[in-house]
Amino acid sequence: MSDMQEKTLLDRALSVFAPVRGGEGNRVLLLALNVFFLLTAYYIIKPVREALILSEWGAEAKIYTSAGQALLLLLVVPLYSRLAGAVNRRRLITLVLLFFMGCLVAFYFLALAHVSLGIPFYLWVGIFNVMVIAQFWSFANDVYTNEQGKRLFAIVGFGSSAGAVFGSFITGQLIEPLGVYQLLLLSGVLLGVSLALTLVVDTGAPQKEAPKTETKWGRSGFTLVFKNRYLLLIALMMVLANLVNTTGEYILGKRVAADARASVPEVVLVDGMSAENLALAEAGRMNEIGIITGKFYSGFFNVVNLVGLLTQLFLVSRIVRWGGVHRAILILPLVALGGYFMMGLLPLLVITRWAKTAENATDYSLQNTVRNMLFLPTTREEKYQAKQAIDSFFVRAGDVLAALLVLVGTSIWNLSVGGFAWINVGLALVWIWVAVGIGRRYRALT
Repeated sequence: MSDMQEKTLLDRALSVFAPVRGGEGNRVLLLALNVFFLLTAYYIIKPVREALILSEWGAEAKIYTSAGQALLLLLVVPLYSRLAGAVNRRRLITLVLLFFMGCLVAFYFLALAHVSLGIPFYLWVGIFNVMVIAQFWSFANDVYTNEQGKRLFAIVGFGSSAGAVFGSFITGQLIEPLGVYQLLLLSGVLLGVSLALTLVVDTGAPQKEAPKTETKWGRSGFTLVFKNRYLLLIALMMVLANLVNTTGEYILGKRVAADARASVPEVVLVDGMSAENLALAEAGRMNEIGIITGKFYSGFFNVVNLVGLLTQLFLVSRIVRWGGVHRAILILPLVALGGYFMMGLLPLLVITRWAKTAENATDYSLQNTVRNMLFLPTTREEKYQAKQAIDSFFVRAGDVLAALLVLVGTSIWNLSVGGFAWINVGLALVWIWVAVGIGRRYRALT
């Protein structure tokens, strides 16, 4: 594709958001639509996952099952690596998406047969989320050069952000008229649309020659990560990012719960009040606390999603173009450092809310795009196999470490939420150091 090729109307329209060159608009739009449908499919089944495990097993089982996902990925990632080493990218993506589509159909019929699905479905959704999204970005890395990816991934990332927002919205509209289990079939249909778009893009995309120094495919993604310092630093960054973010979610939840309880008066036992009336009054109080909490999170998520969308659409491409990937990768840990420093100094809900809004919105937009750009200069083997290991197991490992930190911090160290904020300050400093190392190696590779 020549840089001098005349721009189409679509190319010019997309150039408002990123430096799209002549003839690039069609493919980048198809990729954005592809990831839009993937994220919509995920956010349709996400509420089904929550409903099944909470109704069947409760919140404690949800925490333990989250840790189980990391253990399960120790088995799944090597299997994926073997498959990736045996087939080309077109067949790999087709087989993986058909497998997950088949699983959704199977879960639908098992639900109709009244089989308990809470824990297996929760585990499956956790694997589905990390593997399918990581595979999409591996494909996007494979069809673009490093120079193209740095310019165009901002538009592709907008498709991801928009899919998350649309999926959450449409689920709220459809869950009552369709029912919980019918949403599984709808999600499967959207995966089919994503597969069709992948095949269209792959047909028109150039097949890159593998570098002569590239080794034979089939090695485990974990092996690739631990033998390459650049990939190992990226994996460590993902662990730290999830550890900090998940611990921050705990801090926010504690602040919200405390403020909600403080805003609703305690039930006072008066003379002549029966045990039944006391229980009813306490239930009414808990319901009011639940409403206050729900309203807070509804507003919080809406602002996070809106800021993330606007950042993705208007800022991400410009930040990468002006500062470079090696500087852009530092922005989220710096935002986190400032936010948790303020939380430690001023332990107020308003500070925690806006610090987490800035952190999450940056994570969902800029960080999500830039961390996928880090794989542009890697080999195809590393794009599919090492990236799958990093975006699945190492991400979940961060969640597991956060759960352990909260457990130890509350039961042994007796930390306040302010204490957890200061721990995150220290973790953010380590994160910045790792990001600097990644930036140096990225510049060397490019």
